[in-house]
Amino acid sequence: MIAERRIPLIAAPMAGGASTPELAAAVSAEGGLGFLAAGYLSADALTAQIAGMRALTSEPFGVNLFVPGERRDLDLADYRARVEASAARHGAEAGSPSWDDDNYPAKVEVVIAERIPVVSFTFGLPDRSIVDRLHEAGSEVVATVTTPQEARAAADVEADLLCVQGMEAGGHRAVFNDDPTLPGGGQLFGLLAAIRLIQAEVDLPIIAAGGLVHGADVAAVLAAGAVSAQLGTAFLVCDEAGTQPMQRAEIAAGQRETALTRAFSGRPARGLVNRFLADNGDAPAAYPQLNNLTKPMRGAAGKAGDAELMSLWAGQTYARTRPLPAAELVRRLTEEARLALQQASARL
Repeated sequence: MIAERRIPLIAAPMAGGASTPELAAAVSAEGGLGFLAAGYLSADALTAQIAGMRALTSEPFGVNLFVPGERRDLDLADYRARVEASAARHGAEAGSPSWDDDNYPAKVEVVIAERIPVVSFTFGLPDRSIVDRLHEAGSEVVATVTTPQEARAAADVEADLLCVQGMEAGGHRAVFNDDPTLPGGGQLFGLLAAIRLIQAEVDLPIIAAGGLVHGADVAAVLAAGAVSAQLGTAFLVCDEAGTQPMQRAEIAAGQRETALTRAFSGRPARGLVNRFLADNGDAPAAYPQLNNLTKPMRGAAGKAGDAELMSLWAGQTYARTRPLPAAELVRRLTEEARLALQQASARL
């Protein structure tokens, strides 16, 4: 289904509020594929978003699920004290550093019952039995991978497509097993290198993700063999996105560097460098405990407009984003990609 879309563009699922039914519907209606992000939602909230999406468009769309990892029982007392001190700046308290499964089993049942056209998974792989049930419901299954090893594992559970995430991508890295000794949780590959290495080992269609903000970027990954390009940061500043005003302002300013960090969630993610990120480079690999611990702080900082305590997720090329309505952005990206491919062809 993805390979048959009129426009080979996907609006990446961005959990935490940035992805909205309005954004996803606008991209799907324009011929691309919009995604809803189920991460952090309850099953009922996901069902409501699906209903909202279907009220806006009859075009296909996708839903992304977080696969829960193994529980890590770490002593987080020291980190909790740091978070409490930062949260107190805005009259907030630290959250509970508890582990949870993100309501994963219930949300799996939702996407199966709702017969979602495309279901993607991040942070790991679904059991083969879940893949089989999704196939029976008519869903295409996408596994998000960062290495050839993860790609081989995805092929083993019979995923239909691979979303290959390069290290340039904003937000959380999709690594299956977060190695606490490595900044990115695993080996880091740029997007084009990852595509080439994975294609050499796994014969599955590829969606390319990471640092794509211009039509020429889309053309590059299509030329490299991808069937579609997935863009997240580029859609963060669209009118329909639920991005917080302070994050929009920081992206528009384009002055901050990006870095990989575990500071906000305990899982490697790329965001704009601010005070909390810089001061907590030693954050433990404890997701989702740290995510729950810092949630009240991040929420209070967002309301107060304090960019130094927010998780400002963004890819390496964030400064080249354009604040446009989603449909207009899709059209512009498409035109730029066609021109780039024509120019490349003329050189050969």
